[in-house]
Amino acid sequence: MLLKFIKQIVFLFMTVFGTLGNIYISVNYVFSWFGGPEKKPIHLILIHLAFTNIIMLLAKGLPKTMAAFGLRNFLDDIGCKILIYLTRVARGVSICTSSLLTVVQAIIISPRASGWRMLRPKSAWHILPFFPFFWILNALIGMNLIHSATSTSLNISELKNKDSYCYFMQESQKTKWIALPLMVLRDAVFQGAMGGASGYMVLLLHKHHQHVLYLQNSELLCRTPPELRAAQSVLLLMLCFVFFYWADCAFSLLLSLSLVNNSLMVNIKEFMALGYAIFSPVVLIHREGLLPEWWHAQWEKLRKCLSPLSVQ
Repeated sequence: MLLKFIKQIVFLFMTVFGTLGNIYISVNYVFSWFGGPEKKPIHLILIHLAFTNIIMLLAKGLPKTMAAFGLRNFLDDIGCKILIYLTRVARGVSICTSSLLTVVQAIIISPRASGWRMLRPKSAWHILPFFPFFWILNALIGMNLIHSATSTSLNISELKNKDSYCYFMQESQKTKWIALPLMVLRDAVFQGAMGGASGYMVLLLHKHHQHVLYLQNSELLCRTPPELRAAQSVLLLMLCFVFFYWADCAFSLLLSLSLVNNSLMVNIKEFMALGYAIFSPVVLIHREGLLPEWWHAQWEKLRKCLSPLSVQ
């Protein structure tokens, strides 16, 4: 009974907390995008990442939470296919968007003499074509799930599962060996780009740190530029991504090798699968100190506009 209660609280917390956090991030960046003087490509990418995380949490986290509380299965076969397909596509888009975020940030902070500087987006709108490409690419890769996903509400004894509303049917070997290499290739390409860009940013930040130490020894003051502060935030975000991605892979491998259906390990794997979507807003809110300040500035503007009305 205690483990069931803990499971209910954890799934409820991660769904509500993660969804509200991503909504907070997206609303802040949307307002700064339309209200700010400069439209930054990074803000547009973060809005898209938060939107993708919200879809993933609602498609995967919400049904898991309802199943944990023992609510009746409301999904039919088509509903399960849609939710599982949408979850897999959103997960893939999240990987691609995170890679794009790292690469663009690395290009932005690259030195002026560097050849990478030529690839710097001249406008934030130049980032937009990547988003439909990511969705189309991952929609094609995840097509096999439309056939393999089904609802546990079907009157088939082998599909009974109290912990989930949906079930994966056994795929044919031909379908499996087409979809699996495509997923591995996608993850390898985008995570390779992410790793290379992250290493490049670490090198640039190390050089900047050495420069700051030199200036401090020369009794000169030097503040970290906003671009480098943003790079530090992106690197923390990537560390969060790498941790939850590989933890999810590790638990998936352990479950596939295990002969016993360990419900605790299954629940931990589900949490790891949603961990990046839950905690990435926390990283951004913690690092982006300007967000609370921006809300305070907007409140002050509103208060000044309303103050003459209150005097009348």
